[in-house]
Amino acid sequence: MRWALIKAAAAGTTMVALAFLIPLGLMVQQTARERAFTAAERQAAALGPALAITTEQDAIDRAVASTDAGAQGRMAVHLPVPAGAVGAGGAGAGVAGAGRAAGEGPGGPTIGEGRATAADVATAGGQGRAFTVAVPGGYALLQPVAVDTGRTAVVEVFVAESDLTRGVSTAWLVLSAVALGLVAVSVLVADRMGGRIVASARRLAAAARSLGAGNLAVRLPVEGKQVDGSPEELREAAHAFNTMADRVVQLLAAERELAADLSHRMRTPLTVLRLNAASLGHGDAADATRHAVAQLEREVDQIIRSARRAPEDAPAVAVGCDAAEVIRERVGFWSALAEDEGRRWQLAGAERPAPVPVQRGDLAAAVDALLGNVFRHTAVGTAFSVDVLATDGSVIVLVGDAGPGYSDPAAALRRGEGHGGEGSTGLGLDIVRKLAESTGGDLALGRSAVLGGAETTLRLRTRPEEAPPVRIGRRRTRGALFPK
Repeated sequence: MRWALIKAAAAGTTMVALAFLIPLGLMVQQTARERAFTAAERQAAALGPALAITTEQDAIDRAVASTDAGAQGRMAVHLPVPAGAVGAGGAGAGVAGAGRAAGEGPGGPTIGEGRATAADVATAGGQGRAFTVAVPGGYALLQPVAVDTGRTAVVEVFVAESDLTRGVSTAWLVLSAVALGLVAVSVLVADRMGGRIVASARRLAAAARSLGAGNLAVRLPVEGKQVDGSPEELREAAHAFNTMADRVVQLLAAERELAADLSHRMRTPLTVLRLNAASLGHGDAADATRHAVAQLEREVDQIIRSARRAPEDAPAVAVGCDAAEVIRERVGFWSALAEDEGRRWQLAGAERPAPVPVQRGDLAAAVDALLGNVFRHTAVGTAFSVDVLATDGSVIVLVGDAGPGYSDPAAALRRGEGHGGEGSTGLGLDIVRKLAESTGGDLALGRSAVLGGAETTLRLRTRPEEAPPVRIGRRRTRGALFPK
């Protein structure tokens, strides 16, 4: 934007400067030409009084030398034939004198260095008017001067080519300097104005990025020196941004309160469950039920505390856990239900540590969502397996089953569009997908090559750079996994 304003100002000022300065330069050139010819006319007119008094060559020669043009050798005087030349010349001279009528051009001697041709001089003397003719190196002004009745002298003043352009180059340089100065001033003004506009736009963009990154306290100044000179439109945009940020904070606060209220409503049925679980007596099933109720109470309490806490007040949580340990724990939890339903299951690859850059609770929730889908969407007695594969750049978790598989994998990945029957919200796979994408990984749905049913592939990236593609394959046969 700043460069665009500078270019527009430079282009506009250049066009305006050229529109005024080119005609002005041409006028200066024409003025210099007229000034040179006017000076020549004044030089020629200065000899008029001298020629009116006498036509003697010595006197005229002194008069010519007294002028500036004569001193520079640029003036010549073409005198007429002397008055007594006709009577002293005899009969032949009388005939010649009779042939020169009144108003005829001069035919006498020339004082000074003449440059015009005899024909041009005769024309000037015969017509009795001044005109200019081109001569080598410039122009010659021929000015006729009446000496007496019937005789006319012609004063010739030479105007060199350099006189016609004297001062024009300097004028063009001055005008060019003025034009460049105007362009420089306009560019400077445009740069200052553009700098203020760009600074305001950059502050708005930086605030938008900061808000998008989670800084809900960011606001833009709308008054004061920091925004002086900013366009009114950008000030309105800053005010609209602040209003939007305030509204986002209000909505998030309302959402947290709503989540806390909804979670609090679960305390009553949880209390009933805890009391019922306490009356189950002893045994693996009873202990597992009590453990599940206790864990559910902890999760609800954590949800309420997290919802009530403002984002900026949240404590820093160490990100990272051992995926193998979490998966072993969650598979062990679901194994009790699998034994009750007669489901064969297999866990492989979770013997060695597999660190991933996600929180333990988030990974446990994702694994529970995947295993919960197996129990919810397959018939009782359907087998399932969990495989963990750690590579240099990622940790891959595969959950497969022997059920009917995914009828529409694309629809299953869309948030809230799952059709798992009663108790299904369609959010489980979306939660898992978001966890994978938070590390740069992904979630893929397909068909299990071993069990023949659905297979969900969760890939968690452990390094920011792209990991090499890994070909995933089981080295076990179905008989080895699930012996009959």
